[in-house]
This record gives sequence, C-alpha cells and structure tokens, in this order.
Amino acid sequence: MSLINMKELLAEARAQNRAVGAFSVSSMEMICGVVRAAEALDTPVILQVAQVRLPHSPLHVIGPAMLAAARNAQVPVAVHLDHGMTEDCIRKALDIGFTSVMFDGSRLPMEENIARTREIARLAARYGASVEAEIGVVGKTETGAALTAQCADPEEAVRFVAETGVDALAVAIGNAHGVYEGTPELRFDVLERMQGRCGDTAFVLHGGTGISDEDFRRAISLGMHKINIATASFMAVHQAAQGAKDYFDMSARMAGAAEAVARQHIGIFGIRKEAAT
Repeated sequence: MSLINMKELLAEARAQNRAVGAFSVSSMEMICGVVRAAEALDTPVILQVAQVRLPHSPLHVIGPAMLAAARNAQVPVAVHLDHGMTEDCIRKALDIGFTSVMFDGSRLPMEENIARTREIARLAARYGASVEAEIGVVGKTETGAALTAQCADPEEAVRFVAETGVDALAVAIGNAHGVYEGTPELRFDVLERMQGRCGDTAFVLHGGTGISDEDFRRAISLGMHKINIATASFMAVHQAAQGAKDYFDMSARMAGAAEAVARQHIGIFGIRKEAAT
C-alpha cells in the first residue's frame, strides 16, 4: 500500500532539502498522469482537490478514485483536501480516507482562525490525518476572483503553529492563485523571519503556476516543502484536449499533459535522493 500520511512526505522532503509537489486533479486522466510522473521519477507526490472544485468533481466520486490510485502507486502518495472551507466537507474527506486536510480560515480574524483550525486538528487526529492551515491573504481565490494580497506576519505564524500544532502552514508571501499578471515578486524576507521558528511545521506555497525555477528553489531553501500546482495542469490538460479525434484520443492526451506538467515540476522541486542514486 502506497497511500501515506502527508506529514511523512514533508518530513522526508525537509531532510532532503526539496519540496513535495501537490497537484490538483479533477478527473481520472489527471490522477493517472500525476501518478505516472511520480512513478517515472520515483518520487512521492500529493494528489489534491479543492473544495471549490467539488461541484465539477464530486467528492464521493473523485475521492475514491484518488485513493485507489494512491494505494496502487509504486511510490508513496498522500491524498489531500485543499482549501477546505467547512467542517462538514473536511469530515467527509476524512471519512472517505483522505490522509490530509486543509482548513482555510485565512479570511477570518486571527483568533477565530486559530480556534477553528485547532478544532479541525483535533478532528483529523482521530483519523490519523495531517492538517494544513493558512495565514495571510494569497492574491486571487481558487476560482480567480481578485483578493487584496497580504503577506503573513512572521510573529503570527510562530504563534499560530504553537497554538494549533498544524503539520503544514500556507503562508502568503506575494503569491497568487491562477495566472500572474506580470512577474511575481515573492517576499523571501518574510520567510527568512519565520525560518527555524516553527518547529517541524512545513511551509506551503500556493499559487505555484508561473513562479520561476530560481524562486521555487529559494523558497524551498527557506522551508517551503509543499508546493501546489493547479492552474498549469488545468491549462495544459485543456489545451491537450483540443483537436482530439475521439474520446480515447482525448483521454490519452489529457493524461499525457498532466504527466508532463507533474514531471516538469517534480524535477524543479527535487527528485527523491533514493531515486537519484
């Protein structure tokens, strides 16, 4: 069985100074493509789906498919609910068997974000699952709606981790979901002020599409050991489906596109050292 707790993947990545690619999926083709890439590079990955995407990919359908792919993969794979907004949805993901969940309370006042995240952490602990949370405001929502970006406060990050015990913390440092308008300018000074102060909690970079290889590697060196990729995959899969001669050709093209995007980013984030030797 290759289904694994996300915390274990992040610990290994931290020890090897690399990041785990967390790839958003919405179909069987995307799931298969990401797992093929991970197996080809012998490097663990995270399959994830955001709550906002569930109207298109219902949790009771996409979740079991993700879990089946993880259990049958030749490399460790964690299955994660991204940007969980409600306890009901998070509980359903845990009941299905997800090994990791995110509660996104970043738009709440800090006290409420801490309190609700702590409740989710207690819930997830009963399932043996990892927990991710978020502070600061990442530019744009998962659907592309505009938000005024606000970098995470390093002191609040230290307090948040201490009071919630989360395994991973998404921190806003000038990143944004969707397609960037111009070149993203990441606030590495914010990460530097957090580095080494949050114990074993891994930092998470949302909005990875469009960030340069150099910035990815610098972020990893400062503790970003989970990096989310969604838009690049969705765009590539959509483009690959154009002009397909039939459904089966389209399916193959979509899986191939998802695999190519995953291979590219796994290569940037770092191949597991066992695979490289």
